[in-house]
Amino acid sequence: MHLFKFDENNRRDRILRMALIVAVSLLTFLVVWWIVTILLDNVNFPTPDRVFEALYNLIVYGDRMGGHSLWEYLATSLATFIEGFLMAIVVAIPLGLLLGYIKPVREFITPWIEVLRPIAPIAWAPIFIISFGSAMGSALVVFVGIVFPLLTSIIFGVQRIDKNWLDASKTLGASQGQIFCKVVLPATVPYILNGMKVGLGIGWMCIVAAEMYKRTGGIGQFLVDAVNNGQMSTAFAIIIVIAVLGILTTGVAEYVSKYVSRRMGLDA
Repeated sequence: MHLFKFDENNRRDRILRMALIVAVSLLTFLVVWWIVTILLDNVNFPTPDRVFEALYNLIVYGDRMGGHSLWEYLATSLATFIEGFLMAIVVAIPLGLLLGYIKPVREFITPWIEVLRPIAPIAWAPIFIISFGSAMGSALVVFVGIVFPLLTSIIFGVQRIDKNWLDASKTLGASQGQIFCKVVLPATVPYILNGMKVGLGIGWMCIVAAEMYKRTGGIGQFLVDAVNNGQMSTAFAIIIVIAVLGILTTGVAEYVSKYVSRRMGLDA
């Protein structure tokens, strides 16, 4: 006999079931973390209670040594992140649609993409930061991290369009411009959103790594300063903040993606 029974067809039960699973999972994670810290007995690997105490102090009092609040660091990182994200959208969406739709152009540009795509975004950090300054350089690192998964997803989406749709549009007398706007672009929207979701997760990793490389006043700099000052509990607390930001960002992107797909009749 099961202690908890859930009806998978009931939305409320599904939410409760997921909430229970998440709660048990996180509790198990904390227990494992606590056991590991006890076994290691290392001052540089703090216990969960010390980390959450540091997190509370971080949220309430901010950086006491630097004289800045947590929200100042987050605002700086968020501004840089948004700048890089917007640049990636401006470049990847039109370029991805063009490459996916016009085969000769795709064949010509693909070698460029395949040469640049495997390079880790953080490898560009010293070049961008020295060449364009700390703020713009960090934004460009975010741009590189987001643009390639977004571009690849869009190209794939255009190529996945049912050829019968295109043939039917031509038969009905639609021009190339009409086909592109009325068929290609709407059919690619779910792939654009999925590429954004993947890119956002990578983008947060890029911004933190770039800020670690050069002092830009963001959350990455705060993390490095905490480690250098031996404030390991604070450093772990900052990592939790970064993780929460990443979860919230990708969670919002996931929600938007599902909502748009449902509205377009593309979600089962």
